[in-house]
Amino acid sequence: MPTAVPHRSTSNPAPLAQHQRLALLRQTLNGENAPVRDCVAAALVLLYAQPITRITRLTTDDVLQDGEEVLIRLGDPPPPIPIPFAGPLLAYLDQRPNTMTAANADSRWLFPGRVGKPMTAEAIELRLRHLGFPTQQGRTAAIRHLVLQAPAPVVACMLGYHDETTAQLTAEAGGAWQRYAPGDHSR
Repeated sequence: MPTAVPHRSTSNPAPLAQHQRLALLRQTLNGENAPVRDCVAAALVLLYAQPITRITRLTTDDVLQDGEEVLIRLGDPPPPIPIPFAGPLLAYLDQRPNTMTAANADSRWLFPGRVGKPMTAEAIELRLRHLGFPTQQGRTAAIRHLVLQAPAPVVACMLGYHDETTAQLTAEAGGAWQRYAPGDHSR
């Protein structure tokens, strides 16, 4: 009887190591060889574990400024954008491509595409892959890091994930927040 060859599903590839994820984040800050648009998209994947399909639906109204703090509306409450990434994001808002045409003059899409529509997920994915950003592995690494740093329900609310998804990811990552009780504890 032949022996079974173990394999790992490619539908959920192994996450990047934390040092690899941080190196890619540094690369997005430098942005020397990449357009700002691509660096902003990569940062959203690597910082907030956002799927590309969700990134394409973001609008300029989802970037919030509260005094010196910059937030991004992914969930409730919107998570803050770390200072090193806030500057490039705000600069990108003023120079978004495809907004100087008659069809896109009033576009509110964070990543405008053509004829009043957002860029497609496939277009952003291809651009990031071309630059060497492994989006799925980066996203997996980001969410695992986040659920190890904070309770799964908190991460789920801030990033727009489902509670069960983040709870499962916490368990898979060996997180210690399984007994966290969400809700108001001020009583």
